[in-house]
Amino acid sequence: MKILFIGDVVGSLGRDALKDYLPKLKAKYMPDVTIVNGENAAGGKGLTQKIYHEISETGADVITMGNHTWDKKEIFEFIENAPNLIRPVNFPEGNPGKGYVIHKVGKRKIAIINAQGRTFLPPIDCPFKALDELVTIIKKETPFIFVDFHAEATSEKLAMGWYLDGRVSAVVGTHTHVQTADERILPEGTAYITDVGMTGPYDGILGMDKDIIIQRFLTNLPARFEVANGREQCNGVFINVDDHSGKAIAVKRIHISEEHPLFD
Repeated sequence: MKILFIGDVVGSLGRDALKDYLPKLKAKYMPDVTIVNGENAAGGKGLTQKIYHEISETGADVITMGNHTWDKKEIFEFIENAPNLIRPVNFPEGNPGKGYVIHKVGKRKIAIINAQGRTFLPPIDCPFKALDELVTIIKKETPFIFVDFHAEATSEKLAMGWYLDGRVSAVVGTHTHVQTADERILPEGTAYITDVGMTGPYDGILGMDKDIIIQRFLTNLPARFEVANGREQCNGVFINVDDHSGKAIAVKRIHISEEHPLFD
C-alpha cells in the first residue's frame, strides 16, 4: 500500500500550493491513500467548512488536525458530519469529532489516526496510552495503521516512534513546520520522520510574515501574526507499505520549492 502525506497546509498560499502540487505528486507516486494536515489552512489557524471541502476536492482522502482544531468556531457545526476529518484522538472525553478513521482501499483497509503531544502544548490526555489502547483494537481489523503525531518536542515524537515501532505502519510528525531530515524505517518496520514540514509560504517564519516575527523577537512586544506572502513550498512524505505485513518498506521525504522543483 502506498501512502502520500502532505504536511501542515498554512493559509491561502498553502492551499494554492496544494492545488499546484498535489495532483502532480499523485500522478508521480500513484498513492492508494492521500492524507493532508489542514489545521492551519484557514488564515493560519483552524479550518472552515468551505476550506475542508476545498482540500477534499483537491485530492485529500483524509484530513488531520492538531492544536488549532477549535480555532475556527464554525468547525463545531460540521465536524460531526465530516466523514474524512479527524482531530487528535487524545482530546478529552466530550470533544466533538473523532480521532481516527478506517479508510477503504479496494478490499483493504487503512486506519489513519491523529494524536497530539503534551510537551510544550496543552496538558490533554496521554497520547501514549490513547494510542496503545486504540492500536491494539485496530490491529484486529487491519495491519495498515498510519499515525499523524502532532507534537512540539522532537523527543516526544521520537519516543512515540519507538513506542509504536512494529505495531503501526508509520509515525509521521507534524506541527513545527520545519522539515527534518531523519526519515527512516525503524527496526521493527515502522516508517518514521520527526516532522514533514509545512505547505505554504516559503519566505516566512513557520508560515508567518517574517518581519512581524523578527520585530517580536527584537522588542518582545505583542504583535498580531499574519500569514506570509510570496513564494510557496510543499512538504510531505511518501511511504510504501508491504501489502501483507503492514510494515513499511520505503519512505521518501518530499520538499518542493523554487530551489527544489518537483521534477529536477
